[in-house]
Amino acid sequence: MSYNQFQGGEIMANIKSAKKRILVIEKKTALNRKRKSEIKTYIKKFDAAVENAQIEEARALLKTIESKLDRAASKNTMHKNAASRKVSRLNARLNNIA
Repeated sequence: MSYNQFQGGEIMANIKSAKKRILVIEKKTALNRKRKSEIKTYIKKFDAAVENAQIEEARALLKTIESKLDRAASKNTMHKNAASRKVSRLNARLNNIA
C-alpha cells in the first residue's frame, strides 16, 4: 500500500497541494530506494573482489562507489558523513589486502 492510500483505496489528503506532495514524496522515495539499492549492489561486488584478491577490479569498483555515494549525499539520499564513512571503510579494506 502506498503512502497516499487508505485501507479502502482512497486518498487521505483532501487539499490539492497535499495530494501533490504525497505524489512527489512517493517519486522521491522510489528514486532514493533505487540509489541506495544500487550502492549496496556495488558494495557487494566490491566485497567479492576483495575476497578474491582482485585488487584492480576492487579499485575500479571503489571509484564507482565513491562517485555514487557522493551523488547520494549531494541529493540528500543519505547524510554526507555516512557516505564519507562508508568510503573510508572501503578504502581501509582495500588497503589491507593491497
